[in-house]
Amino acid sequence: MRILIIGEGGRESALAAKLQKDARITKMFFANGNASTEKIGQNVNLSEIHELRDFAIREKVDLTIVGPEAPLVAGLKDEFKKHDLKVFGPTKKVASLEGSKAFSKKFMQKYDIKTAKAMVFDSYNEAKAYVQDHEYPLVIKASGLAGGKGVVICDTVEEAEATIHDFMIRRLYGDAGIRLVIEEYLQGFEASIIAFSNGEKLFPCIPVKDYKKAGNGDKGPNTGGMGSVAPSPEFTAEHFADFEKNILEPTVTGLKAEGFGFKGIIFFGLMITKNGTYLLEYNMRFGDPETQVLMALMENNLLDVINDCMSNKEINLKFRDEKAVCLVMCSGGYPRNIELGFEITGEERVKDSQLLYAGATKKGDKIVSNGGRVLNIVATGATFDDARKKVYEDASHVHFDYSFYREDIGKF
Repeated sequence: MRILIIGEGGRESALAAKLQKDARITKMFFANGNASTEKIGQNVNLSEIHELRDFAIREKVDLTIVGPEAPLVAGLKDEFKKHDLKVFGPTKKVASLEGSKAFSKKFMQKYDIKTAKAMVFDSYNEAKAYVQDHEYPLVIKASGLAGGKGVVICDTVEEAEATIHDFMIRRLYGDAGIRLVIEEYLQGFEASIIAFSNGEKLFPCIPVKDYKKAGNGDKGPNTGGMGSVAPSPEFTAEHFADFEKNILEPTVTGLKAEGFGFKGIIFFGLMITKNGTYLLEYNMRFGDPETQVLMALMENNLLDVINDCMSNKEINLKFRDEKAVCLVMCSGGYPRNIELGFEITGEERVKDSQLLYAGATKKGDKIVSNGGRVLNIVATGATFDDARKKVYEDASHVHFDYSFYREDIGKF
C-alpha cells in the first residue's frame, strides 16, 4: 500500500512510527511532514486540497489519513471521493461537528447528549444582552476554528462584554468568531476519549489525560498540549459507564439519524464534574498529544484497524496493561511569540524513550526547530513513575536554545 498522511506534528510522527512496521506499506508520503517523517518516508510540500488530490492521483495513493482538522472542515474527503480516493476521515458536513461549535452544540442538544447548557448567538447585541444577567464564571466560544484559542472563561460581565467584542467586532479570530456559543462553566477535570468509527459503530480507546496549560501545576496560557498520559488516572469505570450511556450511545444515535456515517476518528473532549461526565466538544480526527500515548500502548496493528473500519467490520481494540507518558518540548515564548531556527542536539542519547519530532525540520545535516511544539518524548512503564523517569532522563539530553517543558507530566 501507498499511504499519504496529512499533517506535520507529533501526532503524524506517532502514526507514521506505528505504521512503518507494517510490511504491506511500501511507501509513505507526508504533507508537509517533519524531521521524523522524513526518516520514515517522503515529505512533500503540499497544502491546497487540489494539490493533495492531484498528488494522490499521480502517486497512486491507496489511503489518505488526515491529522489536522482544517483540511477535513474544508472538504478534502468530499473532493477525494469524487476521484475514488480513500480517506480515513469524515466529509465536510460531518466535520462541521468540529468546525462549527454552534452546529455541534445543536447536535448535542437535539440528541440529548450530556453537555453544558448553552445558547448560540449570531447577533452582537443579543449576545451582550444575554451576559448582563447571568451566573459567573461563563464560557464564551468562537463557533469556528480558531486554532484551539477561541475559548474564554469569563469571571465578570465586563470580561464577557470584552470577549464578545473581541470575537464579533474586532474579529480577533477572523470569521471564526462571528457566531458565538455562550455556555455554563463546568468545574472538574478533563479527559479525552478517541474512538474509531466503521460507519455504523464507534469503538473507544482508553481515556487520556492531556496537559493544556504551559506551566507546571496547570498555570499559564492554554496551549495545544504540553504532554499527555494514558490511561487517565482520574477517569474511573463509573465515569466510563456514564460516558457510554449519556454521550457515546446518543452520539451514535445522532450520527445515524442525520446520515452521518463515516469511517474515521471521533474525539470526545470531556469534563468530569461532581455531577458526572459531560461532553465539551467533538474533534473529528486524532488528537495531539493524545495519539502519541495511545500508539505507544496499542497492541493492534493500526493498518488492520483502519482497513477494518473502511470495510465496515467490527474491531476489537487492545491496549497493553502499562502506563504511557508523553512530554512535549517547546520553543521559547510558546504559545505566544516563539523563537525558531535553533539546532536540536542529543537525539542519539535518547535510550529508553521514543523521540518524535513535531515542529522540527532538517536543514542540511542539522535538525532545527520550526514550530512552537518542537518534539515529543514518549515512554511506557509498569507505573507512571517508571514511564516518567525514562521520559525526563531522556529529555535532559536533548537541547536547543530557549527550549522549555513542563516538569510535572505524569506526576500524581
